[in-house]
Amino acid sequence: MSKLTLSMVVKNEGGRYLRNALLQHRDWIDEAVIIDDGSTDDTSDICQELLSGIPLHLIRNSESRFANEVLLRKQQWEATVRTNPEWILNLDGDELFEDQFANQVGDLLKGCEQDAIYFRLYDMWSETSYREDAYWSAHHIYRPFLIRYKPHFPYLWRETPQHCGRFPATINYFSYVCHRARIKHYGWAKPEDRKEKYERYMRLDPNAQYGWKEQYDSILDEHPNLVLWEE
Repeated sequence: MSKLTLSMVVKNEGGRYLRNALLQHRDWIDEAVIIDDGSTDDTSDICQELLSGIPLHLIRNSESRFANEVLLRKQQWEATVRTNPEWILNLDGDELFEDQFANQVGDLLKGCEQDAIYFRLYDMWSETSYREDAYWSAHHIYRPFLIRYKPHFPYLWRETPQHCGRFPATINYFSYVCHRARIKHYGWAKPEDRKEKYERYMRLDPNAQYGWKEQYDSILDEHPNLVLWEE
């Protein structure tokens, strides 16, 4: 069987979605590498509790590095590859696969000849619906979340302090397959989270140098187009 390593960055996830995410992932991961990026709550304790019995490499940053995200993602990557992984699944603490993936992941890795597996990410705007409009349509594009680690491959990053990507940019040269399982991203699901993220972008990228200004502005739309999630 192929070894599957979960790689994750978390911060102050105690009252959010981390418990549900780890309860889901623990059934089919073999190891976990988690960067706690300056949490002031019980996030680290939750990781240790929910991943009990699974090899866990938990690194605590005393101060958050997210203002320069590429440094944080490099830290995550370097900590992960030090564990000699075979497959790396890179998810955030508010991202969950749809339920059917638990029955698919074993066969997927066992028979996969490609070096990357791409999925679609849906930005949930509530517990039951995702957003779909001109500014929020990421779910139409397959993106890499699961890769086979190749020790001697040249891993180079997109050197930007925001929106640098969760993997080194050069993994885009990997052979890949697109998988039908979908990922639910709950980071936008609550009004208070949307407000906090909007304010963070205005603070870290006020001129939209690294992002999309119109999308930033749309975060606080009062009547976005929502589509009901169906399993």
